[in-house]
Amino acid sequence: MFNDGQYWPKESNMAATPLPAAGFLRQRQIIGDPKADPPIPPIVPVSRSSWWAGVRAGRYPRPVRLGPKTTAWRVEDIRALIERLAAGEAA
Repeated sequence: MFNDGQYWPKESNMAATPLPAAGFLRQRQIIGDPKADPPIPPIVPVSRSSWWAGVRAGRYPRPVRLGPKTTAWRVEDIRALIERLAAGEAA
């Protein structure tokens, strides 16, 4: 990948966080947040605008509204996306 440690810590400094068995993930948990303390590594390394363009185009799962200002994605949908990407299918 394009990681030289400039934007994201090197992989040796990042602990892999397993996905919960069930529940919801917020956008920053999916695409990461390098400014968080500690930084959140991306599951799907795309920008916010690319993520939303993919949602609109149907490449990425549709979100669930949990409240008027709260959007999340089902863990099951993100797992299916990861499996699809790992199998080599176009996102």
